[in-house]
Amino acid sequence: MRFGVTVPVVPLLCIGGLLCASGLVRAADDDYEASTARFQATYVRQNKPAFNAAYSGPNSLGAEKAMSYTATMTGYFGFRPWTGGEFYLDPEITQGVPFSGLEGSAGFTNGELTRTASQKPHMYRQRLFLRQTWNLGGGDEKVEAGLNQMAGTVDKNRFVLTLGNFSTLDVFDGNRYAKDPRAQFMNAGFMTYLAYDYAADARGFGVGFAAEWYRDDWVLRFGRMSGPKDPNMLPTDFQLGKHYGDQIEVEHDHTLLGQPGAVRVLAWRNRARLARFDDAREYLQANPGADPQAIFAVRNNEQIKYGLGVNVEQAISDDLGVFLRAMKADGRTETLAFTETDGSLSTGATLKGSAWGRARDTVGVGYLRNTISAERRRYLESGGVSFFIGDGALRYRPEQLAEGYYSAHVWKDAFVTLDLQRMWNPAYNADRGPVNFAALRLHAEF
Repeated sequence: MRFGVTVPVVPLLCIGGLLCASGLVRAADDDYEASTARFQATYVRQNKPAFNAAYSGPNSLGAEKAMSYTATMTGYFGFRPWTGGEFYLDPEITQGVPFSGLEGSAGFTNGELTRTASQKPHMYRQRLFLRQTWNLGGGDEKVEAGLNQMAGTVDKNRFVLTLGNFSTLDVFDGNRYAKDPRAQFMNAGFMTYLAYDYAADARGFGVGFAAEWYRDDWVLRFGRMSGPKDPNMLPTDFQLGKHYGDQIEVEHDHTLLGQPGAVRVLAWRNRARLARFDDAREYLQANPGADPQAIFAVRNNEQIKYGLGVNVEQAISDDLGVFLRAMKADGRTETLAFTETDGSLSTGATLKGSAWGRARDTVGVGYLRNTISAERRRYLESGGVSFFIGDGALRYRPEQLAEGYYSAHVWKDAFVTLDLQRMWNPAYNADRGPVNFAALRLHAEF
């Protein structure tokens, strides 16, 4: 169940008609929300049976039978301070336990895992941001009510600025079939490009801005976000003139055989204090017996990291849709904020249950293929350990994963999902796996 709280701001603010005449306030109607209060709750439990492993290292996925879970509750509060402006605050409570401390694979089997790091509930401010829209004509476009989105109307041609504390993925790399691990595919490799090392803290959020220019069937997006002070850690580096993550994305929406689709091309560039894999490998060779996590010893200078990707979505019918994402990163430096991946491919399809009388049910099947650069591979082969992976040795193969899920609508906006994943060559190592994961997910919005 979703609900919005509509506040009658016009009688409160149009004192003497002065503010209304100035254009700061627009009249409310049935499809207009002046404020919002919405919530979500998600619980995921995953089980992993024991699997074959020729050996294990410091950052390996545990070969024994294990269980992982996450629980999140989020509030989405917002109001319109002036015409075109929207202000949002999202507090969140998280709790959970990852497999092997979140180590041992490139594709996190639950996209929620990066937000949960304790068996005790923990509350934090997830988002605090301002969104401003300047309408530029081209006809009306209705905005549906949703999480961090108030119902209303905007121009088809418009400029939108988001400023504050939010996630890069709130604005960039949208996909209607593979985006939200709380409701769609569960693996993080379907949430976005796994090779997209987008700047963020350890939970996936940062501080910065994102601008969007909508013009007919085209959208141009660009933005700069903060990364962590130290790679993959929580404290934020606010030196946005020195350390940052930049991205630019071009989207074209189209109709193919009467069905909607979109193509997005995204380029990104990070500047941060990072270790180079070749430097870390040379350090290990020069210092026998040293800590195999040599990236810490050579993390001395600012480095540039970059990548380019394409994202395609296409409806085949009103119920069936397909998608594909592919990205390549340069791979010379360690991971800044996401996963241990330098090349990623994801593809799949989702089908609504209209044909069997369950229109709000969804079945999805998807495939992932993740690769690493020659520099990262040589470092791992020499016994090096990176932040999330490191088996002490490596017989390299691409990490691959297949996922299937069935999401069943049970009541209003509440869903129960059964999810199965099978991973080959976890952490790119043919000497380990394959690994199976089975999950139950409960999700509700209200």
